[in-house]
Amino acid sequence: MSEASEREAICAIGQSIFARGLTAGSSGNISLRTGDGWLMTPTNASLGRLDPARLSKLDHDGRLVSGDPPTKESFLHRVMYEEQRTTGAVVHLHSTHSVAVSCLAEIDPDDVLPPITAYYVMRVGRLPLVPYFRPGDLALAEAVRGFAGEHHAVLLANHGPVGISRTAAAAGVSAVRTVRRCPMTSARRPGRYMKSGRSGGSRSSPSAPTVRASTCCLTRRHCTTARGR
Repeated sequence: MSEASEREAICAIGQSIFARGLTAGSSGNISLRTGDGWLMTPTNASLGRLDPARLSKLDHDGRLVSGDPPTKESFLHRVMYEEQRTTGAVVHLHSTHSVAVSCLAEIDPDDVLPPITAYYVMRVGRLPLVPYFRPGDLALAEAVRGFAGEHHAVLLANHGPVGISRTAAAAGVSAVRTVRRCPMTSARRPGRYMKSGRSGGSRSSPSAPTVRASTCCLTRRHCTTARGR
């Protein structure tokens, strides 16, 4: 595939994901391995309005060769490529339902989503939960490294899913399959939320699932939720 075709493929996948409401604003990012490095979506770019000519082109050392500055999570993509040499593309989303599921205390961190459909099992298999790190924290890369070599997708706590595969289309399918399973999972897990008060205490709501504690950046203000065990 020519570089021009690779650029068009990234933009087409981004537009498809955006059109289905699986990412919003400038959230989410896509990358593709090339013969001399990587193509990545730029920082602060909407997946629904990508310009092929402005995609970030990086060399094998991660240096920007041309295009706009790359996603701030480029280090996350690079570790996925390093751990699986057959990986050709990475798709990372910040979808609402997947973030919500990652906060549930009742989930199994070794396999977050139940095998509800055969297609999910074939495309994703087991989905591990990666502990929470603030956006841009390089420690996230090392945390992901422990899972990347053995899984087709991972779920970042309070953050969203990462799908990998040989092609951009297949990586997108892995990420989308994960996102599509999340509403089913949250609907099947009745429980309660634990809400932190101003003084650090918690209040429970009997009608919603329990959420994990972490200092998250889902809004401009950091919020701390009480950890459910």
